[in-house]
Amino acid sequence: MRDSKRLVSIFRSLSEGRQQALLEYAEFLAGKESLEIAERPPTEPLPIPRPEKENVVKAIQRLIQTYPMLERNRIFHEASAQMTRHLVHGVPSVETIDELERVFALQYQQHIEALAQKPPLP
Repeated sequence: MRDSKRLVSIFRSLSEGRQQALLEYAEFLAGKESLEIAERPPTEPLPIPRPEKENVVKAIQRLIQTYPMLERNRIFHEASAQMTRHLVHGVPSVETIDELERVFALQYQQHIEALAQKPPLP
């Protein structure tokens, strides 16, 4: 409340041209902040259902869309290993997709735990 009174006091002390510039700057900041909020990925997994019949590549694509908050580089190694198990070692696609879902869920849990350990932004 004190800051808003101070801002109003400063605003009233400015010339009309500077008041307009301050308003434009405030609108710019407000627009920039709303864009930053809009650009942030969701914090919760998106509810994208698993199709009854799905291949491993489509499953990876679906899981990337389901968990947009995760860093792809952190998942890439494990997803590649699962793809190799499927293609080279003949692990059935259903089993591979089940494992991929566990990998993504684990990465999400680690992501949440890491966020909880970070101090809040001012």
